[in-house]
Amino acid sequence: MSRLIGRLTGPWTHAARLRNRGISTSTPDGTTLRTEDLPLSGVRILEIGQVIAGPFCGQLLGHFGAEVIKVEPPGVGDPLRVWRELDVDGVSPWWRSIARNKKSITIDLRKEEGRELVRRLAMKSDVLLENFKPGTLEKWGLGPADLQKLNPSLIFTRVSGYGQTGPWASRPGYASVCEAESGFRYINGIADPAMGALSGPPIRPNISLGDSVAGLHAAFGTVLALLSRKNRESNGRSHKGQVVDVSIVESMLNLMEGIIPEYNRKGKIRGPSGSSVTGIVPTNAYPCKPSPASPDVPSYVVIGANADSMYNRLMAAIGRSDLTGPEYARNHHRVARQAEIEAAISAWTQERTAEEAEAVLQSVGVPTGRVVSVKEVVESPQIKARGVVEDVWVDKEDGGWNVKMAKVFPLLSDCESRTRWAGPELGQHNKEVLMGELGLSEEEMSRLQSEGVIGK
Repeated sequence: MSRLIGRLTGPWTHAARLRNRGISTSTPDGTTLRTEDLPLSGVRILEIGQVIAGPFCGQLLGHFGAEVIKVEPPGVGDPLRVWRELDVDGVSPWWRSIARNKKSITIDLRKEEGRELVRRLAMKSDVLLENFKPGTLEKWGLGPADLQKLNPSLIFTRVSGYGQTGPWASRPGYASVCEAESGFRYINGIADPAMGALSGPPIRPNISLGDSVAGLHAAFGTVLALLSRKNRESNGRSHKGQVVDVSIVESMLNLMEGIIPEYNRKGKIRGPSGSSVTGIVPTNAYPCKPSPASPDVPSYVVIGANADSMYNRLMAAIGRSDLTGPEYARNHHRVARQAEIEAAISAWTQERTAEEAEAVLQSVGVPTGRVVSVKEVVESPQIKARGVVEDVWVDKEDGGWNVKMAKVFPLLSDCESRTRWAGPELGQHNKEVLMGELGLSEEEMSRLQSEGVIGK
């Protein structure tokens, strides 16, 4: 990892060498967080995406040192600012998390003068990150063919539902729909006992999984493109940019393990498996007695004992050594006897609370974990010991408050892993960026604000 970091922190352009040099941020507790040693220090990202997929990519890149300038519509900003729960100031705590370490500027892209400001910023940027419907930026004269004429080394990271090409490219890309069309939703739910296909509607995770997975792929692709550009420069070739084309459907397909090759070679169409997983036994969520503290709340424990030795220890611990031996020795043997094995484990767990089952099985080295809510997560001794949840200050003129959020991962041993600031106020960095970077005068700022090109 250190070799990779060393390559990423090399100079990108003359402007990049000057940016972020010695930058530091002071937190309310007096800690100074420096960014020059972060792996993406000196890289500028111009983010013009909204909601989740593009902004999640920007969050990851910004955490590891990139300067992320987020362009939002004047007056309203990114819709995520007011999604789900709202804080006392009417802003979503989720926004404070996904927009952490970013700078907010407000430009109306529907106006030509606004688009011209974006062109000027793109000339000073390393990456343009967007997740509009394909063709939108081209319509505005802001596509790769337009901006790479002005900045040949500009990397275009584009996130969409189906990719920039193909017959579905122009469709709106929503995570829920793309999860379905990737095959992901088909394998999540309760299986019909006779057919093995879905019995009723599929079960979805209560998050926008496809968006976040695509954002993760976009961040990975952006870093690969930066490395490629750096390698070309090191080898004396032109350090031209390229397009990183990320689709939600294809990102979800990257998670689908051996489903396509199994279908190709064996004609197998994998179906849903409830709370277990096809072809691996035993691994499931098993019902337990409710906790005395919450007698009305169903309780489950997840047991993953699919390794042969673990399976034997599990059966001994629950008093069912009769279900061991040659007929249960390997995973394919146990798959053929899944119903019998699952019934035996469930009968044992139902007589115990999840805490009791966990204590017994962990004592013999069987991987076990209670199914817990976010309340138990933030109170977990492991989470606390690792510092996974951090307090991030929301600064207000009349004071402020801390909001808890998960750190950004992975952890790098030589890099500061704390968030530098929470998601900013709408247009908080207009003057810093538009006057400081583009050289707009006070008079120009006032005129553009009065004409609605930029926000106040």
